[in-house]
Amino acid sequence: MSQGPTRTQTQNVARHHSLRRRLLLGILLPVALFIGFNTWSLYHQTLASLNTAYDRTLLASAKSISEQLDVKGFDDAAQLRAIVPYSALEAFEADNQSQMFYRVSTLKGGMVSGFEDLPVWRGSIPDKPPYAALVDFYDDRFRDRDVRVAVLLQPVASSEGRTMAVIQVAETLEVRETLALQILRNTLLRQALLIAVIAFTVVLVVQRATQPVRQLSQQLQARREGDLSPIAAPTAPRELQPLVDATNEVMQRLRHLLRHQKRFVRDASHQLRTPLAVLKTQVQSALRGDVEPRQALHEISDTVDRATQLANQMLALAKVEQLRQQSTPPATRFDDILRAVALEISPLIAQRDLDFGIHTEPALVQSHEWMLRELSRNLLHNAVRHAPPGSELTVDLRSDGRHVALTISDHGPGIDDELAARLFQPFSAGDVRTGSGLGLAICREIVQALEGSITLSNRTAGQRVMGLDAVVRLPLPSAAAASPPEPQATQSRP
Repeated sequence: MSQGPTRTQTQNVARHHSLRRRLLLGILLPVALFIGFNTWSLYHQTLASLNTAYDRTLLASAKSISEQLDVKGFDDAAQLRAIVPYSALEAFEADNQSQMFYRVSTLKGGMVSGFEDLPVWRGSIPDKPPYAALVDFYDDRFRDRDVRVAVLLQPVASSEGRTMAVIQVAETLEVRETLALQILRNTLLRQALLIAVIAFTVVLVVQRATQPVRQLSQQLQARREGDLSPIAAPTAPRELQPLVDATNEVMQRLRHLLRHQKRFVRDASHQLRTPLAVLKTQVQSALRGDVEPRQALHEISDTVDRATQLANQMLALAKVEQLRQQSTPPATRFDDILRAVALEISPLIAQRDLDFGIHTEPALVQSHEWMLRELSRNLLHNAVRHAPPGSELTVDLRSDGRHVALTISDHGPGIDDELAARLFQPFSAGDVRTGSGLGLAICREIVQALEGSITLSNRTAGQRVMGLDAVVRLPLPSAAAASPPEPQATQSRP
């Protein structure tokens, strides 16, 4: 046998669908991705800025070396001389963390001074160099270390000669990378603090925003079992009001269903007790031989028929309530159903020798077919049962474009005022020997479910009652009301 979810399972599902978690993920995940991209971009921008700053140092080192150059001879015959002690570069080395190397050569790559194993420059001067000099910057590797290299093409001239010198100055990247990592760590620390502040703010805001929901949940959990009274939440936020209203509407429907169920059980137990007790008495009387067997069987058959009719009508009353709770029913042709029901009970009409006439017009009603069939059957049964033998019974179905009007007229004795006040209540039959008192109650429930009306009124001539008119008015569907079907009246008399 299946069981409902336990409290622990419900809590696990609630945690899995936590609003706080969704907001945290929905806000912090994009923020974290943006911060990650921003940090990566900032790191590379910082390296570019550091390169720009330290490239100035390399250019200054190259210019300092160019001041130590001398030349003899001109052009291809020129001989460069450089007197550059390595100590001259120590002033440009930052905090003893990085090292600098240099090489002075001719345009053709001839070694003049410096580190001979420093790779010869093979590049070209940019069309728009970043400084007012013939300088190029690039990254390279030297002695298994990453270096940043500045190349300066420096004209060298003296009274004894003239030529062009190529000055390369390389620096290792320890200082640049250390400073970039320090900036990156500081940035990440601030970004982590920002994420923590956002997370704390989201948690705090969600906690305060969902407090009415938790209060409403506690209020519902504290209720007694079976308490379906409306929820009173006057201080609930505006966004929560639709949920409160929907919950109250569901509770109202549940209250109505429970009342109907209790009434059904009460009425069934009360009303079925009598025919069952009568049936038991009749069986015992037959067993003792108090009555003739044939008479006893007839009495038992009548009792069973009344009990069967009562049970069927009580089930029909319960089915009306069930259909009322379902979705919007389809549009149904009332006139076709009415004529089919009249055909079904035609043997009863013939048995009482009634002058029966029926007139119908095409009419759509938004209803389940069963409800219209049950409504027609109960009204016609009542009319046939109360109409005097050989009298006239007429059925008229018309549509005025907005409503469908069903009128069933008999020539019976009518009803008195006292009975009319309670005739639509369950078990209020005018004659308990001919009915259970549920037929008109079923009709009223069906008509109310279809948002229509039903009336019973005496038809009089002066002070004399000529018969009874049962009138049912049901609304047409909106589409049918806007363009009602072309009347094609059908009239027949058996």
